[in-house]
Amino acid sequence: MRSVRARAALGATLVVTVALMAAGLVVLQVLRGNLTGRAGLEAEVVAREVAGQVALDVPYEDLDLSDEDIHPVQVTDEEGRVLVVSEGLEAISGTATSEVTPAPSASAGSPGGETSGDDKGGDDDGDDDDGSRGNDPDRGEVSSDDPDFSNGSATVEGDTADYRFAAVEAVTRAGLPVIVHAGAPLTAEQEAVDSVRTTMLTGLPVLLLVVAGVTWLVTRRALRPVEGIRRELAAITASQDLGRRVPEPGSRDEIARLARTTNETLTVLEASVDRQRRFVADASHELRSPIASLRTQLEVGAAHPELLDVPGAVADTVRLQVLAADLLLLARLDAGERPGRAVVDLRALVREEVPHRTGDRIAVAVSVTASGPLEVRGSRGQLTRVIGNLLDNAERHAEHSVAVSVTTDRGDVLVAIADDGPGVPEEERERIFERFVRLDDARSRDDGGAGLGLAIARDVATRHRGTLTVGTAPQGGALFTLRLPHS
Repeated sequence: MRSVRARAALGATLVVTVALMAAGLVVLQVLRGNLTGRAGLEAEVVAREVAGQVALDVPYEDLDLSDEDIHPVQVTDEEGRVLVVSEGLEAISGTATSEVTPAPSASAGSPGGETSGDDKGGDDDGDDDDGSRGNDPDRGEVSSDDPDFSNGSATVEGDTADYRFAAVEAVTRAGLPVIVHAGAPLTAEQEAVDSVRTTMLTGLPVLLLVVAGVTWLVTRRALRPVEGIRRELAAITASQDLGRRVPEPGSRDEIARLARTTNETLTVLEASVDRQRRFVADASHELRSPIASLRTQLEVGAAHPELLDVPGAVADTVRLQVLAADLLLLARLDAGERPGRAVVDLRALVREEVPHRTGDRIAVAVSVTASGPLEVRGSRGQLTRVIGNLLDNAERHAEHSVAVSVTTDRGDVLVAIADDGPGVPEEERERIFERFVRLDDARSRDDGGAGLGLAIARDVATRHRGTLTVGTAPQGGALFTLRLPHS
C-alpha cells in the first residue's frame, strides 16, 4: 500500500474499529449488569415477601404466590429439602436444589411443624423457662443480610426461561431455618442486550465506511500541497532551472514549513551551482593565459631556438603549478575534507614562513607578545598555506614594511599581519575573500596573482573553527587577523 492517503484511512479505520468494539463491549457489560441488577432486586423483593409470610407461620398452602407465573418460588430447609414451590413450577436450576416436589418428610401444614397443645399454650405468665424458641411467638424473623444471587432457569407450565434468583434466609416462630428462592425473568435483559448488539453490529460497518471516507478526503486535501511541491520539483529537475521555487501554502503547518525549507534548499543549491559555474569559468580564464603564453614561447623556441625565453617559460610553468595546487586545495575544501588534529605551534610556524618572504623592498617585523607555545590543532600544511598567503598578500600591497604579531586572547591564538599599503575599502572587505576577486583589475596578473589566496585562507580558517577578518592597520594599510582556538 504505497498511498499515504490509503494508509491513513486504513489506520484511522482500524483505530476507530478497536475503539468502537471496546466501547461496545463496555456498554453491553454495563447494560447487562444494570438489567441483571434490576432483576435481582425484583427477585429479592419477592423472596423477602414470601420469607416474611413464612416467618409469620403462614401455612404453606396459604402462601401468597399470586405471581408465580412470573416469579417462580422454591422454599427449602437448611438441609436442602424442598418444603414448598410455586404452582406450575415444573423444573428449576440455579438454586440450592433442582427438586420441585416437596419432600414427604416436610411438614405439610405450617412452617412451624407439628406441635403439642402444651407447647402452644405456654405458661400463663409468658415466662420462657427453658429458652425454647418455639414457645416465643416473636422469634420468627427474616435475615437482614444481603441475599445470595444466582442465574438459572425454570419451567413454569411448560415455558422455560432464564431467571435471576435471590436466596433469602428466614426463621419460623418454631425456630426452623428456611431458605426462600425467588426468581425474576431475564427476558428483558436478554432482549435489550440483543437489541443493542444488533444495532451495533449493523451500524458499525456504516460508521467505519464514513470514517474511512472522511479520512481519505481530509488526507487528500491535506496532502494536496505536497503533490504540488512534488510536481514543481519534478519540473525543476526536468528543466534544470534552479531559479524556480515550489509553491508555499498559506497555512502554518508542517507542509508549509516543508515548502519553505525546500525553497531555502533550492536557494542554497542555486547559489552553489552558480558559484561552481563561476569557479569553473574563472579557473578556465586564469589557466588560459599562462597556457597560451607558454605555448607561444615553445612554438617560437621550436622555430627559432635562439629566441626561446626559457625564464619566461619556467615562470609560466610555475604559475600553472601554483594555480593547479590552489584549485586542487579548493576542490578538497569544497568536498568537505576535514583538517587533521595535529598540534601546530603558530609562533614557530610564523617564524619559519617569514624568512622565505623577505626582500630588499619590504622589511618584515615579527613580534610575539605571549610566552610559551601558542599551539592549535589542525593541518600543519593548510595552516602554513594560510600564513604564506597572508604574507604574500601583505608584501604585494605594502610600501615599505609588514608587521606580524602572535598573541593570545580569551583562549584563542591570534596572528595579525599588517602592512603600510593603501588598505582595503570598508565596502570591499568581504568581497576580497571571494574566489578570483582582485580589487585592482588594472594591475598585472603576474603581480596580482589569480585571486585565490585570501579565499583559500578564509576557507581553511573556517574549517579549523576559526575566523579570518580584515581591518585597518595602525600604519594605515590592511590588517588581517587570524583567530584560532587554542588547543
